[in-house]
Amino acid sequence: MSETEDRRHDLLQDVLRLGAGFREGDEPWVLAALSALGPRLARWNPDEVSVEVAVKDRDGKEQHVTLRVDIPGFPPLVAGATDRNLEHALAEAKREVIRQIDDEKSVREPKSNRHLRKKTS
Repeated sequence: MSETEDRRHDLLQDVLRLGAGFREGDEPWVLAALSALGPRLARWNPDEVSVEVAVKDRDGKEQHVTLRVDIPGFPPLVAGATDRNLEHALAEAKREVIRQIDDEKSVREPKSNRHLRKKTS
């Protein structure tokens, strides 16, 4: 792992809470699956960030993953996904939370910066 990947992993490790349906032994692969969240969360103090993941009906036909991210100044970001494959459901929930983070950041961006960026595109 590179130094940057290590920092992202450490950040997620500090803020991740495994909720219902996950076991302690799941933490390494869950951290790896959620590693793309690291760059999006790096701008905030880890003491102010919370990431919780839970699964309902684990090993059932329709496993439902819920991913909740709490970031200062943002509303709670919650995404859910259902899939037979737990890793696929987790990946889908992660992509949705990343989209929500990006959307919230763009809403908070000063309008003048958005206007300038659109002209250069």
